[in-house]
Amino acid sequence: MSEPRGPYVLGLETSCDETAAAVLDGDNRILGHVILSQDDHEIYGGVIPELAARAHLQKIDSVVDETLSRAGLTLDRIDVVGVTAGPGLIGALLVGVCWAKAVAFALDRPFVAVHHMEAHLFAPSLENPDAEPPFIALLVSGGHTMLLHVLAWGEYVLLGETRDDAAGEAFDKVAKLLDLPYPGGPEIQRLAEAGERTRHRLPRPMLRRNQRPGDPGYYDFSFSGLKTA
Repeated sequence: MSEPRGPYVLGLETSCDETAAAVLDGDNRILGHVILSQDDHEIYGGVIPELAARAHLQKIDSVVDETLSRAGLTLDRIDVVGVTAGPGLIGALLVGVCWAKAVAFALDRPFVAVHHMEAHLFAPSLENPDAEPPFIALLVSGGHTMLLHVLAWGEYVLLGETRDDAAGEAFDKVAKLLDLPYPGGPEIQRLAEAGERTRHRLPRPMLRRNQRPGDPGYYDFSFSGLKTA
């Protein structure tokens, strides 16, 4: 592997309950990254926005310091500062955005505000650099579920989205109803893999519709019914 070369990019993420940072080099290689998850929310069975924001404020300095240490760089070697600017929990987002803006201003470096969901689209290209548009992308998270036609980077057509709950939100709410540990997604997966696949028949919404491919809403999703199935 060749020696790292600039420009060096520092990326920050504080959109929910994880404080994360990463440094990439000019070849899009990750030189160092740290993800710090918050366990304060477990007793509540979900993320408390105020607690999440306070935890980011307490930990962001140490997370960045450790990331730079793993990358073998000092802060003054960073050429660009990027940060998740939304969507997400507003208080949590503000911690990352304010920190990133302050550092970019102090170092006189470019500041890049990153759209959270667009970042998800770009993430697979880190391991698969040959994955170039056009392609169809399915984005699934705690707050979003959408199907996109990626025509080019920065040019997207929304094919479908959830009409109610996001898939991740449905996982979390079902886990809470079943009194499962937080976060609920991994625990539901573990139980599902150990269970009998055909024992329970869960509803599959939006199957009997008088629509054709291309009609508005044809590719939409619905997950709210799973919470009470």
